[in-house]
Amino acid sequence: MKYFMRPFIGLFAIVFSVLALAPVSQAQDVYEQRDVVNAGTVGVISGGVTGTYVRIAADLSNALDSGYDHRVMAVLGKGSIRNIEDLLLLKGIDIAIVQSDVLDFYRTAGIYPNVESKVAYITKLYNEEVHLLTRDDITDVSQLAGKKVNFGTQGSGTFMTAGIIFDSLDIDVDVGTDTEVIALEKLRNGEIDGLIFVGGKPLNLLLQVGSDENLHLLSILPDTVEGAYVSSTLTAEDYPNLVAPGQDVPTVAVGAVMAAYNWDPESERYRKVKGFVDRFFDNFDTFKQPPYHPKWQEVDLKEELPGWVRFGPAEDKLSTMQ
Repeated sequence: MKYFMRPFIGLFAIVFSVLALAPVSQAQDVYEQRDVVNAGTVGVISGGVTGTYVRIAADLSNALDSGYDHRVMAVLGKGSIRNIEDLLLLKGIDIAIVQSDVLDFYRTAGIYPNVESKVAYITKLYNEEVHLLTRDDITDVSQLAGKKVNFGTQGSGTFMTAGIIFDSLDIDVDVGTDTEVIALEKLRNGEIDGLIFVGGKPLNLLLQVGSDENLHLLSILPDTVEGAYVSSTLTAEDYPNLVAPGQDVPTVAVGAVMAAYNWDPESERYRKVKGFVDRFFDNFDTFKQPPYHPKWQEVDLKEELPGWVRFGPAEDKLSTMQ
């Protein structure tokens, strides 16, 4: 190992000695280049590696990057609750992908006063389906009473929505807070009885479940759940190993939102986000084509989002598209 490291140690010594002797003009060039690199970069916080948000953020990066003028820095996030906090407080984060019910959560919790004035939406994206995966012997959600059900990590959108849904159903369960990857292994091993995962179908993690694993997607009847949720279905086309051919699994869905920090219009960060918005709207048709995520097909840029205020540049851009 020592012999392996010697060439690298020598290289670092040369680099640092050169930097130490570099004239001031070169140092200035570095600062100027730093400004160039940062000038067109916006940070987008998404979700975990197994969800849909990260794929949407990756699509934004792939489609909208154009060198230093426009760059989308996709960042893994911890879910909707944490994403809003990061949007408000974390340096370098300008945009967050979150669930539409998260703003109501923050208003109710009163954690950040006037949060609705600090966060605006660029567009509603699509609906995210609630996936409830259980063993085959559990045929009704009521049978989960008193059993172990994973709600996802604390602070995640899945955790928030799962709590709202089970409160609405008046079903008490033993709540787990593992990541979905760990929860799936625990479900396979019989350590838990079910898991909830909120995300745009089809979810890659659930596509990995085999038809011989004695697991299935359980119905959540929309008329039994209160709140800002819409009806949806999970089909055999979505999950051929988890849904029988010709059968649909009723469930509920919640909207996904591309949100922005409501920067001062005179600020540099506002200018950068405005540039992102302009480029996103101008190139939106690109996202409707392969290889981008099929959920882009559901996006209607003109769709209003109750309880949210549209980000100014997005509103302006829409007015030019009428």
